[in-house]
Amino acid sequence: MPDESLFAVPQELLILGAAVKTGIVEALHGKPMTVEDLARELNCNARAVWMVTEALAELGYLVRENGRLRLDDQSASMFYDENAPNYTGFAFMHRYNIIKAWIHLPDIIRTGIPYPKEKETPDLPFFLASMARSALQGSAEIAGFCLAGYKKGARVLDIGGGPLTYARAFAALGAQVTILDLPPVVDYMSSFLKENENIEMLPGDFNLGLPQGPYDLVFMGNICHIVGESGNKGLFKKAANVLPIGGKAAIIDFIRGTGPQAAVFGVNMLANTPEGGVWSFEQYSTWLAEAGFGEVVLHELAGRQLLLAVKVK
Repeated sequence: MPDESLFAVPQELLILGAAVKTGIVEALHGKPMTVEDLARELNCNARAVWMVTEALAELGYLVRENGRLRLDDQSASMFYDENAPNYTGFAFMHRYNIIKAWIHLPDIIRTGIPYPKEKETPDLPFFLASMARSALQGSAEIAGFCLAGYKKGARVLDIGGGPLTYARAFAALGAQVTILDLPPVVDYMSSFLKENENIEMLPGDFNLGLPQGPYDLVFMGNICHIVGESGNKGLFKKAANVLPIGGKAAIIDFIRGTGPQAAVFGVNMLANTPEGGVWSFEQYSTWLAEAGFGEVVLHELAGRQLLLAVKVK
């Protein structure tokens, strides 16, 4: 149903995102500063810094004290204190970053070519923070469901699991987890691994190959939308090759035809990837069957759509 309230420009996100990108938030987290000192330190226009910080203060992100500005205590805990109840980190910056591609949607519709990311400096920490946060709710329930019937020590291959959220949920249940993710992701996230987490991270590209295994479960969390039909067919065949008969493949992703959110996310893939999209249950079932899987079932779990399939040949 059309909703006029959705037509508003996300001004608060744009203001806050710009303040993060230009260093305003980080600078005012470090120490209180005047507008003039802040502009000078960041090498920014003083008038522009004043207008933006005025808006941030009125929105509640900054506090004015004795002619200086500082980050509000609640904002500081929200962005920086992982133990705070209101902690979000900077996960919202991923949403800020993809706005650029959506603005170019008319050109993308005409050409079918996504917004050229090579012109931008990738904000990997923001992206990973967003992925980790979005997976947090329900990750334990999903891991338990996927590992049902397995004994402690089950081997799990988590493809694209760099944000660590699902990997940690599997490991907490006694699984031995191997993460395969791109080298920059592994380089960045390895330092976040804690001792004795029973998780190893391997750099690699699932389009090129998977670790040999064997594994009991291949988990594919929010990666199937990145590639097209041929990419998913190849991925499922690779997954089958590292599983024994009776091993399972689990897929978390949007499923086309289940509601407007899936279709809208498909447009996000149009804007940001050359072949990615959102695929239907029938497409997944066909591709998985061709790879040797059967018993493909779609589950609604923890607010997510989970496809579970068993290797039968």
